[in-house]
Amino acid sequence: MRVRRGLSSKDLWQRCRRLVDDLDLPTPFDTATFIGMLAQARGRPIELVPVAARPHLPCGLLVTTDRADRILFPADTTPLHQQHIQLHEVAHLLCGHHETSPAVSSAVEVLLPHLPPSLVQRVLGRTVYSEPQEEEAELVASLILSRAAQLDRAGHAKASSADPEQARLHSLFGPRGQHRDSPRNAHRRRHP
Repeated sequence: MRVRRGLSSKDLWQRCRRLVDDLDLPTPFDTATFIGMLAQARGRPIELVPVAARPHLPCGLLVTTDRADRILFPADTTPLHQQHIQLHEVAHLLCGHHETSPAVSSAVEVLLPHLPPSLVQRVLGRTVYSEPQEEEAELVASLILSRAAQLDRAGHAKASSADPEQARLHSLFGPRGQHRDSPRNAHRRRHP
């Protein structure tokens, strides 16, 4: 699915929605699991590579070589931001984007100096969101997260009907083991 310039917002939305609706998403949703499933379905590895963020470089990169796709994302940002960056770069794969900009290509040399430039076939990065393929990737990433949340809620509702007491606790405190004041997280509390 290649993005076309001049595509109406409604057409772009519908196209991206169809793409996301056809994806197999793990429930509960986990980005690494989803990316692993996608890699297996494509028959091609997708490697997640945390890197130190650098000023004036894209916050995420998709680097395609002859053997694998690598998603570079900042190690020093929040997990939620990392997740969105990873899904944005995955969206480039799902949409079949191929345009490489020289500025983004030079970022690879800085972030992956050990990777010979001759091996790099494609580089896409989160830089300018006014470009059609960046808009499309951003929309697909957001739609994946939205659909994953819907599936997680549906899965929770199904589990809730089986165990009403667990559902009540979940509605009050969130998923088991996830509450910040749970005994597992007691060591993280700060006292004045």
